[in-house]
Amino acid sequence: MTTTLQHPVRPAPAGRATPHKVLAKAGLYVFLLANAAFVTYLFNAAGVGSNKLVNFGRLAGLYGALAMAFQLLLVARLPWLDRRLGMDKLTSWHRWVGFTIFFTLMGHLVFIAFGNAGDEGPIAEVIRQATELEGILRALVAWAIIMVVGIVSARFARRRMAYETWHFIHLYTYVAIFLAFSHQVAVGSTFRKSALATGYWWGLWAFALGSVLIGRVVLPFYRNWKHQFHVAAVVPEAHNVVSVYIEGKDLDQLGAKAGQFFLWRFLTKDRWWQANPFSLSAAPNGKYLRLTAKALGTGSADIRNIKVGTRVFAEGPYGAFTTMHQTKPNALLVAGGVGVTPVRALLEEIKGHVVVLYRVSDPREAVLLRELEGLARAKGAVLRLVTGSSKTITANGPLLGPENIAALVPDVQDRDVFICGPGGMTGTVIQSLDELGVPSNQIHAERFALAN
Repeated sequence: MTTTLQHPVRPAPAGRATPHKVLAKAGLYVFLLANAAFVTYLFNAAGVGSNKLVNFGRLAGLYGALAMAFQLLLVARLPWLDRRLGMDKLTSWHRWVGFTIFFTLMGHLVFIAFGNAGDEGPIAEVIRQATELEGILRALVAWAIIMVVGIVSARFARRRMAYETWHFIHLYTYVAIFLAFSHQVAVGSTFRKSALATGYWWGLWAFALGSVLIGRVVLPFYRNWKHQFHVAAVVPEAHNVVSVYIEGKDLDQLGAKAGQFFLWRFLTKDRWWQANPFSLSAAPNGKYLRLTAKALGTGSADIRNIKVGTRVFAEGPYGAFTTMHQTKPNALLVAGGVGVTPVRALLEEIKGHVVVLYRVSDPREAVLLRELEGLARAKGAVLRLVTGSSKTITANGPLLGPENIAALVPDVQDRDVFICGPGGMTGTVIQSLDELGVPSNQIHAERFALAN
């Protein structure tokens, strides 16, 4: 039974981020601002020349180097940051820091070239320095790589390029960072001016590169060595959906939470190189991990053919789509399409009274529906299957519009809302929640976006 809203909903006061997110964001801001201030101090302590263009160029280069180190921290996939901010938020920061690097390094080259240019012009000056000074050629190669990566990362180029091609080009950023650092060591006047400056820059780069090494290499290999993941069962859920059960040693010590995802590599001769991000479709129980995949592409379609006993290399757990960020006693879970997998896991773990809105175009597409129904009965939750096309108009307006959501969940303002589904659906639901006055700190949505 549904009811129609009789009065427009007045927006509730905007909520602040959860304490965990506030702490993580504050930590990143403090780290960045404190280092920017110290870099500026070191620049001034090294002595400022009379050529303003060269000064601007030197300072832009230092800020670009700092941004590179900060970028490494963002892509390190450190558990403390990832569980508080989520990989999609870190990827968003990664994108903006990437463009900051693009423009600071462009300013570094242009200001110094024009500042030192004689009668022959800035291009001739760049060529002269590249042929006469140690480290300049390495810097130019690094600059060219950063420019290419920045251009292909722009939306107009990214949309026209296959993900694999973009990813391969993006990996050259690590080469650029190495070349830029070697340039800084060779000719950086601020780097070499004092023991304090030298120690600072070596320490900063060691911290940034160490973070990547720990988060991207040491932790994944240690976890896989410790837990020895392997396929225990492959269970068809529908004609195009399959669940894979992963067993291993001491899984109760893995620290995974419902709502998180892993990057899964099934170590067969034709799949070992391919990593797929799949959410846990059941809450971790210390005995097994379960993923549920729909045949949306070649990689996920082939999973149904994985043999029992196949070794698995799993990177994770990743994501902030967990009960860690719950602020209210009760919750609303909104799932769409394959986004039902983390929602199903959350329903198993989340506390309080829960309402689940499961959005599908056709009831026959409702994957894991029987499991959701069983969990809902066991927990006293309310499960509502919301069916129809995106253009469906109900008695209360659009299917996922504010009036219909309020009719389905009258106390939505007093609940945390966890949303997982296609981008368009997620955006529509968030907009409706905003119109209903649900505070922003009660809205939790995460997309699988990976910073490289």
